[in-house]
Amino acid sequence: MPVNAQPESGSATSRPLPPVERALRRFRRLKVAAAAFAAAALAGTAALALYIRSLPPLDLSAASNRSTVVLDREGKLLRPFLTADGRWKLPVTSDDVDPRYLAMLKAYEDKRFDSHHGIDPLGLARAAGQMLRHGRVVSGGSTLTMQVARLLEPRDERNLAAKLRQAVRAVELEQRFGKKEILDLYLNLAPFGGNLEGVRAASFAYFGKEPKRLSTAEAALLVALPQSPETRRPDRFAEAARKARARVLARVERAGIATASEVAAAREEEIPTARRPFPNLSPHVAEQVVAEAPTQRVHRLSLDARLQKSLEGLARERSLGLAPQVSIAILAVDNETGAVRASVGGVDYFAAERAGSLDLTRALRSPGSALKPFIYALAFDNGIAHPETMLEDRPARYGAYVPENFDRAFQGMVSARKALQLSLNVPAVELLSALGPQRFLSRLRDAGISIAMPKDGGAPGLAVGLGGLGITLQDLTRAYVGLARGGEMLPLRFREEAPAGDMPPIRLVEPVAAWYVADTLLGAPPPLNAVPGRIAYKTGTSYGYRDAWAVGFDRKHTIGVWVGRADNGAVPGLVGRAVAAPILFDAFARLGIDPRPFVQPPDAIVASTNHLPPPLRHLRQDVPKTVAAIATPALKLAFPPDGARIDLSAGSLDGRGQLNLKASGGAPPFTWLVDGAPVTGPLRRREAQWQPPGRGFMRISVIDGSGASESISIRLQ
Repeated sequence: MPVNAQPESGSATSRPLPPVERALRRFRRLKVAAAAFAAAALAGTAALALYIRSLPPLDLSAASNRSTVVLDREGKLLRPFLTADGRWKLPVTSDDVDPRYLAMLKAYEDKRFDSHHGIDPLGLARAAGQMLRHGRVVSGGSTLTMQVARLLEPRDERNLAAKLRQAVRAVELEQRFGKKEILDLYLNLAPFGGNLEGVRAASFAYFGKEPKRLSTAEAALLVALPQSPETRRPDRFAEAARKARARVLARVERAGIATASEVAAAREEEIPTARRPFPNLSPHVAEQVVAEAPTQRVHRLSLDARLQKSLEGLARERSLGLAPQVSIAILAVDNETGAVRASVGGVDYFAAERAGSLDLTRALRSPGSALKPFIYALAFDNGIAHPETMLEDRPARYGAYVPENFDRAFQGMVSARKALQLSLNVPAVELLSALGPQRFLSRLRDAGISIAMPKDGGAPGLAVGLGGLGITLQDLTRAYVGLARGGEMLPLRFREEAPAGDMPPIRLVEPVAAWYVADTLLGAPPPLNAVPGRIAYKTGTSYGYRDAWAVGFDRKHTIGVWVGRADNGAVPGLVGRAVAAPILFDAFARLGIDPRPFVQPPDAIVASTNHLPPPLRHLRQDVPKTVAAIATPALKLAFPPDGARIDLSAGSLDGRGQLNLKASGGAPPFTWLVDGAPVTGPLRRREAQWQPPGRGFMRISVIDGSGASESISIRLQ
């Protein structure tokens, strides 16, 4: 073609575009792509927003469904209970867990947990890259928050939709809760195989302890298990659990949380191949408090877990030398507050032959001689006797009742102190006769002690002083707490918190009488190989060798022990001094004895028999027993006279005159009654006025401060 020739029309040959035009075209394409991306993003955002709005409110019920737990006074676990669905879900917070375990957990599961907002983009990118390289899911990229979301709303599917839901819920959790709260949720919800949920339940099941102090190996195992709890259960798949633990330990070493030597030692530590039982201390009390407040999830008791465990062990040890049907109950009480520090309801909760499910501290049993100290205390309190008063220990008859001593021998004349220390029956009955059995029982009942009398009825007789009634170990121990407190009775308290509206103490006897008894019991001969003079105690043996008792106290604590059969069967040789007393002294040895002496009241009389006031030197029921009683004239109702007919209208304008009431003798205050109903409160004056409601026969009575009374009958007209 010639040089100047022109290309033919329609040729495909084109000239290159200028740079400016090319840039413009590229910009236009980018604008289209950006617009398309923005539209897609907007559509995605709108779709995500619609998806989020379609989700129901986050269900947190799984977090609140926890096991009921019973704790001791310091928060130690006494007994947990299964949830309604049969799972162990012990409540726990991050404060209750070993800090090293928490560091391991974050290093292995979510190292940016403290900084991300629910989703970790770097973790998700890492998980995606691993999936592309290996052609399978190597790690999920889930944060601890996303795992909490999955545990709150468990689903079987594992796809992008499930991951999206978890991510959305994770952001929601981060907005609603702080990092500590989210971590607490994980610690409570994480599965550990079988019916174990939460790190606390797992720590007890696999290591038999709280997760507060964990070894490196223990912490690593607890980190590894939730990823695949059923295939890594150490009690079923020990080798799989070992390999999973090793992977955690390798990560922990790289993160610098544990040294190489610590990791090496942890690798050699044995894997637990069996689950351990959960604590079951004081099961009877635990069941009682849960039954009283079934909706309450945490019960804090006054018990001391260490002492409870020790005394339960003591009961088991001592039962080995007894018949299989014989059980042991022990109660330890703080004298200052009435708080129960240990309550052993039986030897073995699961032993059917011992009726282990029964709380034998609440069983009504015959106390034998264990009630004698209270006969003496009331006799001392009422001026009937003194510890050095001489009593007769000789054959005696009280109508048809003929008491005998345990050894069927007699000591002759003995002091009240010696009679109580030797637990002589005849002197105790003599004192009870002077005191009156009805009066004795009334004082105990007024102090809040429940007494059960035989079903055959009739008025209480002198046999009540030697065990002819029913009482529980709880009530008997509480009565001895009253002696240790100088005669003040407190209710027993099983919960750590004091109940609202606590009643003030009730006085059983005055401090002097209580000290007399405590000082006397301190000198009681101890069991074989025991140190004397360290605790004040008394034993008891019921009729037919069915119950053996020993109750003792020092300044700080009171402990009661009962031994016998739950079915009330006889046990040959079951004697309080031989069987129950050694258990009592061993219990005090485990608790620790308070060496402080009992405080002597300032008005206590410390004297020998010959230096006592004459009425207190010997027990004589035909004369008053105190100087005050001798000096005080007997109570008399001076006016109106017995059988009088009184016209009230004679001295009044409206025909409704008042009746003057007068007493002589006796000791104030005075209370007046008409037909058995009080018409005045206690008055220091010996005179009172009463407005009769009408005419007719009436019975007027007056009671003085000592309990003496006088009654007359009159007719008002």
